[in-house]
Amino acid sequence: MGEELKVKKIKDGTVIDHIMAGRGKKVLDILGIGDGYPNTIALLMNVSSERIGHKDILKIENRTLKKEEVDKIALVAPNATWNVIKDFKIMKKSKIELPDILEGVLKCPNPKCVTNSDEPMTTKFMVEEKQPVRLRCNYCERLIDLKDVL
Repeated sequence: MGEELKVKKIKDGTVIDHIMAGRGKKVLDILGIGDGYPNTIALLMNVSSERIGHKDILKIENRTLKKEEVDKIALVAPNATWNVIKDFKIMKKSKIELPDILEGVLKCPNPKCVTNSDEPMTTKFMVEEKQPVRLRCNYCERLIDLKDVL
């Protein structure tokens, strides 16, 4: 029997649950949350989960996610869930899913891609496979996988 996990509730903010074990820190990096973040952050790692074995959980006080952030998180934590918290209550619960097209979320790793030129251009990737993640640049057609993204 595992011990009961006790973490203080947050009044307002975001909870990201069912992150693959070991990827919680990467989610923090994606969100740009580091030492200077002024509010409470709880990162629980390697928590027992009946659904996925072990998972990470992230609680971020006074922060809501933007669509671009959710799309980036989907790359490293597909099938995670995110909850919007208001006055200690879950106001919205959504599954994080990788969209079919990612725009402006990643930089193409091909240095010769037109998106890496001096002319500003939004990147666009087509998702060819969701598990494991495989993306194709819409401009140079380079195929990339998760290790290229991380």
